[in-house]
Amino acid sequence: MGLGYVEGVTHDYIRHGTTTLFAALDIATGQVLTSCKNRHRHQEYLRFLNDIDAHVPPELSVHLVVDNYATHKTPRVMRWLAKRPRFHLHFTPTYSSWINQVERLFAELTNKAIRRGSFTSVKSLERAIAEYLDTRTDKPFVWTATADDIIESVRRFCLRTSRSGH
Repeated sequence: MGLGYVEGVTHDYIRHGTTTLFAALDIATGQVLTSCKNRHRHQEYLRFLNDIDAHVPPELSVHLVVDNYATHKTPRVMRWLAKRPRFHLHFTPTYSSWINQVERLFAELTNKAIRRGSFTSVKSLERAIAEYLDTRTDKPFVWTATADDIIESVRRFCLRTSRSGH
C-alpha cells in the first residue's frame, strides 16, 4: 500500500467481463436515458442515437456533449447526424471530461453501485447498474464552482503544463 492508496482488489480477483454504458442526461431535469451494450463501436453508438431520437420530442434540439472517442466520429455516425439537423455534437477537449455532466453521473454510479462490488457475470453487473439507475432520483446536477473558479483552475493548469514541457 502506497501513500494515498486506499483500496485495491485481492490477488484472486476475477473480472467476469465488462459492459459499455451509453447514457444521455437531460441537464435541465436530471432524467437519464441509458443502454448497456456489449461493445463500444459505432454500431452500438448509432443504436443509442436512435434511442435518443425516439425518446426526445421531435421539436426539440439535441445537444450531445461527447469525448473525442473515435466511435463518435465515424463516417456512418457523421452521415446519420447530417440527416438529423436537430442533433448537435460538442466535443470536450482532451482531459476535460469534468465539463460533461454525464461523467458526474458515471462517477456517482461507480461510487454508489459498482466499486467494491463483486459481480459473477456481465448480467449481474448490468443488473446492479439498472437497479441503481431505477432507484436514483432524477435531479439536475448543480455546479458548485463559479465560472471564475473554473477559468482560474484552467489558467493554473496551463501554467503548470507549459513549465513541464507538455
